[in-house]
Amino acid sequence: MSASRTIVLFAILSLSLFCYASMKSSNMGVKGALLLAGRGLFLLCLSSWLVSVLYPWIRSSSPTPRTHPEVPEEEVKRKQELARKEQQEKHSEKASSYQESVLKPRQEFRLRKKEEHFYRMTGEAWKLTQGQPLGEGETSEQHSEEEEEAEEGDNETPNQKAVRRRKLPESATRAPPPPDPPQPKRVVVLPDEPPEDAEGVVRVALRCPSGRTVRRKFLKSHNSLVLVDWLLKTGYHPAIYTICTSYPRTPLQMGKDLTLEDAGIRMDTVLNVEEKDPSMT
Repeated sequence: MSASRTIVLFAILSLSLFCYASMKSSNMGVKGALLLAGRGLFLLCLSSWLVSVLYPWIRSSSPTPRTHPEVPEEEVKRKQELARKEQQEKHSEKASSYQESVLKPRQEFRLRKKEEHFYRMTGEAWKLTQGQPLGEGETSEQHSEEEEEAEEGDNETPNQKAVRRRKLPESATRAPPPPDPPQPKRVVVLPDEPPEDAEGVVRVALRCPSGRTVRRKFLKSHNSLVLVDWLLKTGYHPAIYTICTSYPRTPLQMGKDLTLEDAGIRMDTVLNVEEKDPSMT
């Protein structure tokens, strides 16, 4: 409707401009201009009538575009819901298959490793083995011997028979070896201190790691191991501590066949108590 109105207005405007231009360019009078305008209006009306008659016929004869039938909104929602459910079912199937084929074996493997580690730490690694059925590997002779022993031991109680039939390892049936006799405890006894004016007297001082200094008199003829006993009496075990000279700082050579004089103690001496070097043991 708006298109036809626009065409009519455009035609009237064009006709008016045409009549005005014709009147200006020629010596046509007012009567001629009115006649020309009437003819133009007649032509305009005729063309409008033709357009109004032919346009519907042309429009009806032209092919119309195919339009899809409108689908109800409920049907669209139902199809969307079905598609969503199918997608969810596919995802759940993938998740369950992944759990059965990957996650579950991985969890069982980790649990088995933890169980093996636990039994090894607690000393019960035998629980990890399949074991051996009772009586496996017995020969017919063993069965016959057991039958003879069972006939002979009819007077035994069921517990005694079970103990006799049970296969024990050799270590359980073998008598234990006799225990070693207890070694007598060594009692540390230091020799008495000699008097000041005795011949061959030396004064020995021990500087302890705690800062305490212990002094004592010995004879040069005493065995050098008396210093080890003195060290033990002082509270320092010879397995951990040793006696060293002051300068140069070296371990004192001591032995059963060495006296204090042989060990280098010929006069009053100051010795140090030091921890043993683990690399030297």
